Amino acid sequence: MLSDFFILMKQELVIMVIIFVLLLLKIGADMSNEKMMNLANGLLLLNLAAGFTGNQPGVLFNEMYVTNPLIVLEKNILNLGTLIISLQSFSWLKKHDHVPEFYVLLLCTLLGMFFMISSGNLILFYIGLELSSIPLATMANFDLAAKRSSEAAMKFIMSSAFASGLLLFGISLLYGATGTLTFSEMTALITGSPLHIFAFVLLLAGFAFKISVVPFHLWTADVYEGAPVAVTSWLSVVSKGSVLFVFVSVLYTVFKPIAGNWYNMLFLLSVVTILIGNLFAIRQNNIKRFLAFSSIAQIGFILVGITGSSQVSSASVVYFVLIYVFSNLAAFGVVALVSAVTGREQVSDYKGFYKTNPVLSWVLTIALFSLAGVPPTAGFFGKFFLLMAGAGKGNYIPITIAALNMILSFYYYLRIVKAVFMDANEQPIERLTIPAYSKLAMFICVAGILITGLAGFVYDYIYALSFGF
Repeated sequence: MLSDFFILMKQELVIMVIIFVLLLLKIGADMSNEKMMNLANGLLLLNLAAGFTGNQPGVLFNEMYVTNPLIVLEKNILNLGTLIISLQSFSWLKKHDHVPEFYVLLLCTLLGMFFMISSGNLILFYIGLELSSIPLATMANFDLAAKRSSEAAMKFIMSSAFASGLLLFGISLLYGATGTLTFSEMTALITGSPLHIFAFVLLLAGFAFKISVVPFHLWTADVYEGAPVAVTSWLSVVSKGSVLFVFVSVLYTVFKPIAGNWYNMLFLLSVVTILIGNLFAIRQNNIKRFLAFSSIAQIGFILVGITGSSQVSSASVVYFVLIYVFSNLAAFGVVALVSAVTGREQVSDYKGFYKTNPVLSWVLTIALFSLAGVPPTAGFFGKFFLLMAGAGKGNYIPITIAALNMILSFYYYLRIVKAVFMDANEQPIERLTIPAYSKLAMFICVAGILITGLAGFVYDYIYALSFGF
């Protein structure tokens, strides 16, 4: 029925309406940047609120589109991340000539992610993946006058095209081997034959590119450094979060029959990813590159949790992504403001930062503590649940390696904190005026970091919605 279509696809339809509104305003209205951003933020807030009302589980188009309470929650997490990034981008976008275009590209990417998360069919999954990737390359090149922005876009589109090619090859092999593209039908037909394993390896490589798993991470630091900070935030949090949601769903449903095979693969990838991410983060002088390798190490911890193959694993991944939204965007919020006003992005630039900007210093510190997993921040509880989920398999080697690497990560996170509070700087960053939108975004992030970990009902709610073996 038509009513089912509007109810089940409500979140996608709301985004499409917002896209058309912004396009019409771009064509027919002469609005200042600030008015356009006020309107866009209002529409994004409306979009977030709409995601919490009137939702129903169901399927459409012969199981091509699927939705349930967990999928709705995952989309709402991405909506929240989108709103925070929009608020943080105020200082940068108000000086840009293409504000409506930025929001249209942003929402087109988000729409693709929503289709990808709700896909019950490999065709819709791939269409959603491409819709979420192609506009993102344009966003990476949004600083039109900056050569490094163009370089970042080129590296991203080339890497993305290669990853998409691997995924498409794997999809074609799966279709040839099973005769179906529907996830629910495919599960019963996967037997663990060499062809099925090879197809899975191709799909795993494609997913690994998207979420920056070692050794498929080589594009990450260069793209993070060259892209505008708002786009770097989006890549780090929303883009990776959406792919992780789909990745867990596909592993726990479609490839459930060959769990023993992919467990060994993820075990190896998680260990290597954590080690390489941590070791390279220590060496970084550019703060965006530092956060890039930090995000790679965080992905390694998520892979440890995924190997648990249980309801706890599914819940811990969603819970950690929610925490990661608050933690990483709090750090990027400070970096975005500093970069937009001063253009300074080196770690050494933050020496003596506390003397001129105490509020921003504390926001950055709380964010880094959460990323490091220091209690009582939410990051500690997020990593704790991931490690406990991984321990469910009884293989304590990756748990031990991950725990030791948490100690190693304290060094490079505290290195930033030391620079902010203890090091002297002859040319410190001047006192910055924090715009109202940026203040609101930072407040949301810090509150999320402090509350999400301590409020046990958050994890309990996610666990109740989750699925596992």
